[in-house]
Amino acid sequence: MAEISDLDRQIEQLRRCELIKESEVKALCAKAREILVEESNVQRVDSPVTVCGDIHGQFYDLKELFRVGGDVPETNYLFMGDFVDRGFYSVETFLLLLALKVRYPDRITLIRGNHESRQITQVYGFYDECLRKYGSVTVWRYCTEIFDYLSLSAIIDGKIFCVHGGLSPSIQTLDQIRTIDRKQEVPHDGPMCDLLWSDPEDTTGWGVSPRGAGYLFGSDVVAQFNAANDIDMICRAHQLVMEGYKWHFNETVLTVWSAPNYCYRCGNVAAILELDEHLQKEFIIFEAALSHLRSLLRTTSCECCSSLFPLVQLLFPILDGVVSFSFSLWQGFSSLLSFSPLPWPLPNKFSVWIP
Repeated sequence: MAEISDLDRQIEQLRRCELIKESEVKALCAKAREILVEESNVQRVDSPVTVCGDIHGQFYDLKELFRVGGDVPETNYLFMGDFVDRGFYSVETFLLLLALKVRYPDRITLIRGNHESRQITQVYGFYDECLRKYGSVTVWRYCTEIFDYLSLSAIIDGKIFCVHGGLSPSIQTLDQIRTIDRKQEVPHDGPMCDLLWSDPEDTTGWGVSPRGAGYLFGSDVVAQFNAANDIDMICRAHQLVMEGYKWHFNETVLTVWSAPNYCYRCGNVAAILELDEHLQKEFIIFEAALSHLRSLLRTTSCECCSSLFPLVQLLFPILDGVVSFSFSLWQGFSSLLSFSPLPWPLPNKFSVWIP
């Protein structure tokens, strides 16, 4: 009971975007490893479930996702990887999801994305963030060790195959995925790499990926894979979709993207996929969370942005409860103040019409 109490306290602390102690991260990762090591490379997930795409350290948008989709454990979640990098809060994002996994192991499934990698995180932000926030790379090491234990894919009710990237020319069946030794750094090539890096493309057969890893795969490849494994569709993440989700190949492949206003500048909406007990689909579309603006203004190095903080604080009771700016209006607001467009997330609630 004491362990659960400590874990609940840590979850609440992380929900407030507050760091937990390094010693607590170590203990959390040890508990997570015990759970994840028992999971399959093709982890079975039962419906109803809500399927989510990339998060990329956008912590306040993860909170918005939970607001619109329901909290854990009331809602059963499957996250398809890329929890870290690029956003400002990769540490808090990943640790919150990991803590929820330890607390409610049957209500949240985490599979590996191409950014759950030592090499990638040293380039795209997670390594530097751990060093900055904890003063050493120890927490980064704890987390990247856990990456090696994350499942490579999931199967919902035996009918919907979920994977971060896509298919591999080395893999024809789910049983072949089950034989992969996943407890390693993501290789530069081969089937494990392909599952995390590949993309669908309007072509036939296999093509060279411009990413430099994985493959492009066509509709015929998908048809063969789905038929061989008696599945209805493939659900994946990995690619920014401005509308939040995108169907491919006559609705046999679906891309879900769950990081709104990606990198705080792309202006896209995000989506999550709700599947009921009959695998009926409903998409929830959401925009970026306004609350992140507070901390962004506090920490920005731009004097113009920082000087706006008192004004935004004054307007927050209105903005937080009533208004929702369009992306063009938000960018226009910054232009009126004579500096370049800001990488702020979109406020979510209020509509403003400009003549």
